Amino acid sequence: MHLLQVKSSSDCSEFTEEDKKLEAKENISNTIKKIEKKPRLYIGVPIKCYYLIDIIKDEINIPKHHLLFCLNKIRLDSTFYQLSDDYAMSPSYLSKIFSKNVPLIASVMRPFIVSLDSEMIKKRLPMAFRHKYNNVSCIIDCLEIEIEKPSKATNQALTWSDYKKANTIKYLISCTPNGLVNYISPGFGGRTTDTCLVESCDFVQTLKSGMFVMADRGFKHVEQYLKKAGITLVRPPSVETGVKMSKTEAKLTKQVASLRIHIERVIRRLREFCMLKPHACINFKYVKILDEIIIIACALINIQDSLIK
Repeated sequence: MHLLQVKSSSDCSEFTEEDKKLEAKENISNTIKKIEKKPRLYIGVPIKCYYLIDIIKDEINIPKHHLLFCLNKIRLDSTFYQLSDDYAMSPSYLSKIFSKNVPLIASVMRPFIVSLDSEMIKKRLPMAFRHKYNNVSCIIDCLEIEIEKPSKATNQALTWSDYKKANTIKYLISCTPNGLVNYISPGFGGRTTDTCLVESCDFVQTLKSGMFVMADRGFKHVEQYLKKAGITLVRPPSVETGVKMSKTEAKLTKQVASLRIHIERVIRRLREFCMLKPHACINFKYVKILDEIIIIACALINIQDSLIK
């Protein structure tokens, strides 16, 4: 009788383990089905482009649910505890998967960020640019991502942004007139000025002599730097404090502002990825892969529906 009881207990244990594996598989299967129904909502991929998931998975040779998890985390920024049930893995293991796989995914998705092609830009130039600004190749701006306060005083000083009143990582972003991201810089400390950022990154190397770049007044001091490379900066006229703007200057400012809105719309679409929201506050241990997270988000918005209808 005692032996039978022991055997029965062992059988129950085996059944429980098997049950757990089946439940985990079922959870993953249900999560994949849920994402397949609404990929734009859960991972930022339009349903018509969902086939790219299998291509990327095969290219970097990782399980499909690992790839979906990484994109899901970037898109919705749910905690690892919340995601652990969906993907049947412990929060600590999910964190390791995220840190390991994001750079691999970014390496495959980087080519989704378009190269500047003057011929193609002119063919697809939005109507608003065609009258006076048909020579503009791209529009630039900076965006800042808030991060947790670093433990080292030096890093605190380098990442402090007076504009955001927080510790941030700053990026230069450029888009074509029809709203496709053509450049994203590596991250710099939030203390870096717009001018210093343009001069420190390799943005100018992506341009050709004779191109025109549109920007706001904050890039005033970049003008001479770009001119040396044969690039013309198109921006609103500078106005001294206390001096009233002339009618011509006001008109010009309004014209440039109405066209610069496209880069603002690109940034707004980037902010739809919850890890990149204005006050998402990235955990400091993920700052080292923040460049790759931004690359993935930029690649995904380039395959979404066009910003300009």
